[in-house]
Amino acid sequence: MPTVVIKRSNWAIWRDVIFALFVREIKTGFSDKFGIAWAVVQPVSFIILLSFIRGRMDGGSTHSVPTFEFMMYGLMLIQFFLETFNSCSNAIKKNKSLFAFRQVQPISSILAAGLFGVLVKLAVFSFVFLFMYFLKMDFELHDLLFMLLNFLALWLFAMSLGTIFAIAQCYVPEVDKVKGILTRPLFFISGVFFSLQDVPREYWHYLDWNPILHAIELTRYAAYPSYGSDGVSEVYLFGCSLVSVFLALCIYYVSWKQAISR
Repeated sequence: MPTVVIKRSNWAIWRDVIFALFVREIKTGFSDKFGIAWAVVQPVSFIILLSFIRGRMDGGSTHSVPTFEFMMYGLMLIQFFLETFNSCSNAIKKNKSLFAFRQVQPISSILAAGLFGVLVKLAVFSFVFLFMYFLKMDFELHDLLFMLLNFLALWLFAMSLGTIFAIAQCYVPEVDKVKGILTRPLFFISGVFFSLQDVPREYWHYLDWNPILHAIELTRYAAYPSYGSDGVSEVYLFGCSLVSVFLALCIYYVSWKQAISR
């Protein structure tokens, strides 16, 4: 019986490679006993603790947004950014042994890591909203599409920076240590625990350069229009995301072959 050779397009091969790497990310990400349960319990417990502390100070409402939701959007989005950024920046180093196969390219591992981050965070968001629903907590989702666009812009920004750092780490391994120093202050300057409205207007220019702050504040505004959007701009957020994507793709195109051969 003659052997049948099935020819596949480059797109079909690339799609299958990304899917295989995505499944690999799921297996390694949920390999411990707690699995996805820990990905849900850890941020929810953190949100409850911090919202309780802030709620004692502002009476349960922060600039017309319930304190629990105020803290939820801040913590969930900063964690989403940091987890996506870290997983994408480590994707090349983590999967370097697989690049011996011609079909597997670094961009596939970066995309798989980014898609895994989206899967986990969407599951966590869904659980949190179910948690609020069953506890009969009042919440609003005034403009869900705008919230998803902010989520997408932040995801693209995190993946782009992760790609740049992943390439840089191939040339200078010490970049990984610098990455840790640069990301630690983001919890405190991205509007996670505070609103831009809590800061005097003359100091806004020290903070509003940060696209993550814009993503968090705009997401709160999308949920509660009464929150306002003073000092933040969707044009700036989307512009930063598109510029970072363009820059990351240019750097990757120029240097990925040399990077993985080092």
